[in-house]
This record gives sequence, structure tokens and C-alpha cells, in this order.
Amino acid sequence: MPPSLQAAAPVDERSAATVPWTMVCLSLVTLLSSLATSIANVGLPTLMRAFDSSFQAVQWVVLAYLLAITTLVVSVGRLGDLFGRRRLMLAGIAVFTIASLACGAAQELWALIAARAAQGLGAAVMLALAIALVGDAVPKERVGSTMGFLGTMSAVGTALGPSLGGALIAMSGWQAIFLINVPLGLLAFSLAHRHLPPPAAHGARQSFDFGGSALLALTLATYALAMTFGRGDFGPANAMLLCGAFLGAGLFLRVESRARFPLLRPDLLRHPMVGSGFAMSSLVTTVAMTTLVVGPFHLAGALHLDPAAVGLVMSTGPLVAALAGVPAGRAIDRFGAARATVAGLVSMVTGCLALSLIPAAYGVWGYVVPLVSVTAGFATFQAANNTAVVTSVEAGERGVVSGLLSLSRNLGLITGASAMGAVFSVVAGADHIGSASAEAVASGTHATFAVAAILITVALVPAMRGARANPGERS
Repeated sequence: MPPSLQAAAPVDERSAATVPWTMVCLSLVTLLSSLATSIANVGLPTLMRAFDSSFQAVQWVVLAYLLAITTLVVSVGRLGDLFGRRRLMLAGIAVFTIASLACGAAQELWALIAARAAQGLGAAVMLALAIALVGDAVPKERVGSTMGFLGTMSAVGTALGPSLGGALIAMSGWQAIFLINVPLGLLAFSLAHRHLPPPAAHGARQSFDFGGSALLALTLATYALAMTFGRGDFGPANAMLLCGAFLGAGLFLRVESRARFPLLRPDLLRHPMVGSGFAMSSLVTTVAMTTLVVGPFHLAGALHLDPAAVGLVMSTGPLVAALAGVPAGRAIDRFGAARATVAGLVSMVTGCLALSLIPAAYGVWGYVVPLVSVTAGFATFQAANNTAVVTSVEAGERGVVSGLLSLSRNLGLITGASAMGAVFSVVAGADHIGSASAEAVASGTHATFAVAAILITVALVPAMRGARANPGERS
């Protein structure tokens, strides 16, 4: 039995009544963090009018939240390893809830943006530690099912955000899209206080690597700005930022290799499951984001659907992810994470190839059926990859590793929105994508998903290697 599973053995002795409530708590914090991401987007037009500001200004209401999560998620995961995941989770939920209240009370745009950044800090804690706490709180034979359920709750939050946000704004104003988190946050705090497992006994106390954390945060912020600055027009400023990000990453690894108590041990990235899991997750999430970036343009420009129909078709993805999460988790527990990872990637590459080849003449079904394959595969991969990585490391490293998994997803979302969007725009061949012909839009869609299929094929290489190395593996 791997050391990580030996460390998790006491979980099996937990009260049968406690574990379900722990799952409810972790599911709720996952729902809240994803809901806070998607619900704000629908409010941007209203915020432009409320604060008499430009789109470039109000978009920071979304970007501040995402940047805070991206830059801090690894550091807060490590803090959980050092000082107790239960204690830090309670603090994270409290920060998220108080910041949500501050968002609703903001009278100036700068105050709202600052509160959203604080909300992102709380969400970073919740995202990083929810995955880590699964290994601490759930019996090992149910880890896959729990990871699948967390994936379902994340998809539900993403899908629910736009419709719930629109309804709340119509009924109570823009403040309601933030204040809705307050009672839910209080409920999550109560559940966490009562049902999360007590902190495990730690060995010698280690120091937190503040220098490494600051350097990593600066590097990740630089990368995120390189991918988002200029709204898709990659110019000299983007190139300089991207070079700065790569230099920062190299400097971070060098600093960490010499640190007495590093934030992230460089050799951890050479761990076969951690390194490959991080890389695969980044690639796969890049492809998942492609469906959200390219889909609306293809449906409207190539298939000539009206906005209501586009929204209905686009809701297929989150709905499939929500429905696939629990069955995927059960398959992981039965057949093993390695096999489920391969199955998820095969489903994704099949869907991407279909989207790169099926003519627009096949209509909506020619898009929806492959989309179902991509989305179901993504849900399966995410649950399987999280399970494999978290159960492969020592209990004392689950926080930072869970932070890495969350970071990989955020980097994939940022890269997918920018790089894959650029591929689509270039192939479509129009200065303004709204003026492109239906044939050009269809060509852009086909080319973009051909690139997506290549990315998933690259991810399949380490996945198949892992499945061959563990033919009888069970999570």
C-alpha cells in the first residue's frame, strides 16, 4: 500500500454519519467558488451603467477574482499542509463570506474590485483545500466517487451562474449576485466547523516560504496578464510579459531548489503522477475552454442560431458535466483512476476530431453530439486525474498538490481563452469576427478543434503509460 494511503487509513474509522456531512460541506464550497466565477459575468452590463464605467474597467470585477485564485492557490494549499487544512478552510470560508458582503455594499467600482480580489483569496483556499480534504476525510474506496461529485457541483455552479445572476439582478439589483453568497457561506462555515476532520498530528513545524510565494504569485500574475492584456491582440507588451513569466518560472524553481523549507519542492514536479497530472490537466482544461470560446461564434455565425438558441445549446456542456460527474466517480472506484483517465481522454479526442471534421450542413446535432463526448470525457478525466494525483502523495503534501491541480485548471482556462481564441480568429480570417462569413467561421471551428485534438493526443501519451504501469490499479 502506498504511504499516502497508509496515512489515510484512519479515515476508514470515521463515523458513518460524519462522512456524508463532510461531503456536503466540500461540495458546497466547490459550488460557491464556481458560482462566484460565472455569476459575475452576467452582471457586467449592469455594472457599466451603475458605475458609469467602460467595459475595460468593469471587466476587472471578473479578472480580479480569477487573478487572486490563480496567483494564490498553490501558496494557500501549502499553508494548509503546514498549519492545518481544517483551520485554514474555516478562515477561507470566512474571508469569502465577508468579502461577498463587501461586494454587495460597495459604492465605488474600485471598492468592488478590491472586494472581489479578497473574495478570490477565500475561493483559492476553498478550491485548494476541498480536494486535499477528500483524502483526509473520505474512505479511500470512495475517493473517486467524491471527486466525481465535486466535479458535478463545480459544473452546476458554472451552469447556474448566468441564469441565477440574471434573475437576481432583475429582482433585486446587481448587489444580489454577491449577497447570495452570504447565507450560503455561513452555512458552509457551520458545516465545516462541525464536520471537517480534526487536524492530523504534524512533525516538526516548518517555516512558510514567503519569498517563494511572492515570486510564484508575481510570475503567475504576469502570465495571466500576458494572456489577457489587449483582449486577444497579441502585441509587444504581451510578448514582454510572457518572457517575464517564463523567466520568473525559472527563477522560482532555482530559488525553491535552494530553500530550506520550500513552498514547492522541485522534485515533487518530477513525481510521475504529480508532474504528468499537472501537465495533462493544463492541456485538457485548455481544450474544455475552447468549447466555451469557439462555440457561441460557431453556433451564431456558421449555424445562424439566435441568441436564445445559442444559450440553450451552450448549456448542454455544463449539463452533461453535471450528469457525468457521479457515474465517472463510481467508474473510477471500480476500474481505477488510470483506466478512467484514458477513457476520458479518448472520449475527448473523439469529440474534438468530430468537431474538426463534421460540416456545418449537419446543423445543431453535428455540434451537440461531439460536444457531449468532449464534456463527458472532461468530467471523467478531471475526477480520475484528481483522484490519482491526490492519493499518490504523502498526506502532508496534499494541500500544495491540490493547489497545483487547481492552478493547472486556471492556467488552462486562461490559455484556452487566449491561445485557442487566437487560432480561431486567425483561421476565420476577419479583422472583426462578427463580419466573417459562415464558411470562414466553420473553417475556424474545424481548425481550432483539430488543434484541440492534437493537445488531447499529447495528454494521452502519459495517461496510457500510467495505465500500462498500473494494470490492476484501483483508486
